[in-house]
Amino acid sequence: MDFDEEVRLTENAKKVLEKRYLAKNEKRNVIETPKELFRRVANNIARADKLYDKKADLKKIENEFFSIMAELEFLPNSPTLMNAGRELQQLSACFVLPINDSMDSIFETIKDMALIQKSGGGTGFSFSRLRPKNSTVKTTGGVASGPVSFLKVFNAATEAIKQGGTRRGANMGMLRVDHPDILEFITCKEIDKDITNFNISIAVTDDFMNKAISNKNYDLLDPHSGKAARSLDAKTVFELMVNKAWKNGEPGIIFLDKMNKFNPTPALGQYESTNPCGEQILLPYESCNLGSINLSKMANENTREIDWEKLERTVEVSVHFLDNVIDMNKYPLKKIERITKANRKIGLGVMGFADMLIKLGIKYDSEEGIKTAEKVMSFINRAAKEASRQLARKRDSFPNLTKSIFKNKETYLRNATLTTIAPTGSLSIIAGCSSGIEPLFAISYVRKVLDNEKLLEIHPYFKEVAQAEGFYSPELMALIADKGSIKEIEEIPRDIKEIFVTSHDISAEWHVKMQCAFQEFTDNAVSKTVNFPHDATVDDVREVYMLAYRLGCKGITIYRDKSREDQVLNIETSVKKQIETAKIVPRPRPAVTTGTTTKVTTGCGNLYVTINEDEQKLPFEVFMQMGKAGGCAMSQLEAIGRLLSLALRSGIDITSIIEQLKGIRCPSPSWEKGGRIFSCSDAIARAIEQRLIKAKEKGTNIDEKSEPAKDVSDSSLNINKSSSISTKKKLGNIVGVCPDCGAALYHVEGCNVCNACGYSKCG
Repeated sequence: MDFDEEVRLTENAKKVLEKRYLAKNEKRNVIETPKELFRRVANNIARADKLYDKKADLKKIENEFFSIMAELEFLPNSPTLMNAGRELQQLSACFVLPINDSMDSIFETIKDMALIQKSGGGTGFSFSRLRPKNSTVKTTGGVASGPVSFLKVFNAATEAIKQGGTRRGANMGMLRVDHPDILEFITCKEIDKDITNFNISIAVTDDFMNKAISNKNYDLLDPHSGKAARSLDAKTVFELMVNKAWKNGEPGIIFLDKMNKFNPTPALGQYESTNPCGEQILLPYESCNLGSINLSKMANENTREIDWEKLERTVEVSVHFLDNVIDMNKYPLKKIERITKANRKIGLGVMGFADMLIKLGIKYDSEEGIKTAEKVMSFINRAAKEASRQLARKRDSFPNLTKSIFKNKETYLRNATLTTIAPTGSLSIIAGCSSGIEPLFAISYVRKVLDNEKLLEIHPYFKEVAQAEGFYSPELMALIADKGSIKEIEEIPRDIKEIFVTSHDISAEWHVKMQCAFQEFTDNAVSKTVNFPHDATVDDVREVYMLAYRLGCKGITIYRDKSREDQVLNIETSVKKQIETAKIVPRPRPAVTTGTTTKVTTGCGNLYVTINEDEQKLPFEVFMQMGKAGGCAMSQLEAIGRLLSLALRSGIDITSIIEQLKGIRCPSPSWEKGGRIFSCSDAIARAIEQRLIKAKEKGTNIDEKSEPAKDVSDSSLNINKSSSISTKKKLGNIVGVCPDCGAALYHVEGCNVCNACGYSKCG
């Protein structure tokens, strides 16, 4: 590209970069342009060449790196974009840490986790080495609390850490299927809000799968002795995993033996865990640098061909870039630096695959789509290995090559592994392309921006095709946004409907086939979600798990639409109808109210919660006061009180209010006679609940819903009928609210992603 030319980005990409990636001054004002960001990263990463060639032309190398990023042909993982060339300089996205069976090891790992997450990385853990619950602790004579209890400790620690000021903590928690506490682990996320900072997966063995298929018992093994503790029916355990995944998407399954079959350094140890989304398998203390090639830039929609020469050149520069990252990285721990530099693993993946297929005129859920995936990924894998060999000739092979499966081969490699299909939530927004290898999440949808303004977003190539074919209209685009799919819209030609498919248009079988096609030519693993409609059955999930095992996937993650309890944005038809036909008007405040005040001890001080009732003895308003609190704390309590009062005066069910507030956590919990108080919000909920229980004991119907006053004179609401309410219901995959901007949070590639602001739980 012309290096004086500004980077061409979508408006949404600019917003994401401004919010998360561009450098800011002490006042949090942006002091960097997107072009300057890519130049900063390119300049910093190119410097590694001087370590191997004192005469290296750094400006030439910098320009190569800058070009592939500025042209949006390749982007490295988020920590590299955020931190390269800046003080933090922590560039890795993925880490795996060991947990050994001692208090020293457990809390040493928590400390290591904190350092990694503070610097912007995600962490994976296996809890399989911990002794089972209720087993004897010889040093103290007490009993062990088991893996799940420590999983919750790690979760609480993550809650207190915000990664690098830009990314929240993300973790993978894994347990072997033959651990004695496996049943408790499978069900530990049955209540969604219990362990919010972890994805969990079961490390399943071939022995277990064979016995589940043949309906036999399998042994649970003591982690210390390796001896059988007891046995369980394998099919029953497998069915429990299937049922819980059907209920809320977790646990996922990792096929452990399959992963270790492709372990390049088995002499150094066996794989135990992965990074938070399951695609990057690592040994304890290893880290990995990821990056993704934008395949939509590798296809020509006019000739409907792939530019193989451009793709090969992009792979070569990308491998060079990612290998340099290893040397330029400032590691959070010395032990991580040692093993990372000894194995030099990188994870080159892709994004924009669905866009590529559209440009090629190929149906995603077709044999031609599968063959294209195999052809593209096998080409990338071969080209990456050749680029790694070229680097090895100049820089030497990775130091642990003699301890690897490549030791007796004539061809040396610079990197122990080269390819990974990672989630690209934020990166794909920056690149303006489809996410990873997923289908499109929507053709047209409503995006809420500043001041609640709603913008209709349309897939750019679909808009071009619609205009060229003569069926484009703003009304049709709004209809598509309402439906979330075009498969049942008669105005659109059949051949176009077959090409522009979304996640829920595609059967689970094709999702698995596509994952398997990429897995065959990927060194590490593939992050992808098999999307099910809400009415999918447990049998459907079981079939997908079995298909993934038979086809050779290294893991599988499913998500059934609306299966998470906190899908607050999925407004059911009856509720939507009520909203559309009447405004809810709060009851007027009487001149005199009576009430009670409850004192609750919180980690921030004594909280006094006053609940007043109206003339009908119905709860009416809530006031809060905390000791000598002022400033931010008091303003937040006042805000909560006003909203609670508004909810009560509008007839909202009290139990629903309690459910929303109860269990919210902060870093300063406390203890009351009734148990732990997790936060001020939790304390308020408990005070309201206590008042409610007392009212019931006195026979007062304080918990009954009161009819809200209705203003039917103006039935219009400040809601675009074809906008976000119905759209969010139809799109599917919504798992909650973005913690940064409040928009819909989608489950994509095994991760929670916001398409409005670019927030990604996993990066």
